[in-house]
Amino acid sequence: MGTVKEQQLQQMTTHPGFIAALDQSGGSTPNALRAYGIKDNAWSNEEEMFAIVHQMRTRIMTSRRFTGERILAAILFEDTTDRDVEGQPTADYLWNVKRIVPFLKVDKGLAAEKSGVQLMKPMPELAALLDKAKAKRIFGTKMRSLVKQANGAGIEDIVTQQFEAARQIVAADLVPIVEPEVDIHCPEKAKAEELLKTAILEELNGLPVGQLVMLKLTLPEKDDLYAEFVKHPRVVRVVALSGGYSREEGNKRLRRNHGVVASFSRALVEGLSAQQSDAEYNALLDASIQSIFEASNT
Repeated sequence: MGTVKEQQLQQMTTHPGFIAALDQSGGSTPNALRAYGIKDNAWSNEEEMFAIVHQMRTRIMTSRRFTGERILAAILFEDTTDRDVEGQPTADYLWNVKRIVPFLKVDKGLAAEKSGVQLMKPMPELAALLDKAKAKRIFGTKMRSLVKQANGAGIEDIVTQQFEAARQIVAADLVPIVEPEVDIHCPEKAKAEELLKTAILEELNGLPVGQLVMLKLTLPEKDDLYAEFVKHPRVVRVVALSGGYSREEGNKRLRRNHGVVASFSRALVEGLSAQQSDAEYNALLDASIQSIFEASNT
């Protein structure tokens, strides 16, 4: 069977399925809770808020509909990896019980916009966080930055920063998900995506043999724009973010991009609420997972 890492790499490379992004953090958490039907006055401090978030995520992860049959991996926020699910650390629960590969979000959020992009804030604790990730048996990482304008210099900066961090992550024996998101409201989205593709391809071609990354990209204006990445020997998988598209629109675009699979967060949990009975909740989650699985499997 090989080591756990080999099994997980095999799953990420070859199995059908998609990634559940369960990593909303500080800024986006109140919105995620609101969408889930939990009012802002349900918590009085961050600690209580994160405890509620963990209940919300636990309900997803423990659902019998949520398994490695259709879900390749889950991206977690650091707080989630520090907590347990059914008596096991979250990452262990996901792999041991569900056969879902655990990833950790490592970025510290976005810096202010400059040259039409938002770089990642500095990550001085990255080395320590990678050590912690390995100790918790995490397979890989995710880090997000944002392209808002089709600005060549800004896009170069974003890709350079992403791959600098990616090399550090690969050196720590983890698989990085490089995520330079293109804002779906970018005025020249197609042009930004062409610039991004060129910059990423240059970085990929410069990676030594055996150094592997994943790419998490906005669903492009031009279908199959990222086909070269799907086939690239340094790329484990190309995954797509929903980026504000509805689940229906995200799935529609996803089906047209062959070999790309979903890594949806908000679009995965669209319609789920704390008030639903388990039967209702599981039926809705099942339908959501199935629709994203099918759209990913093209």
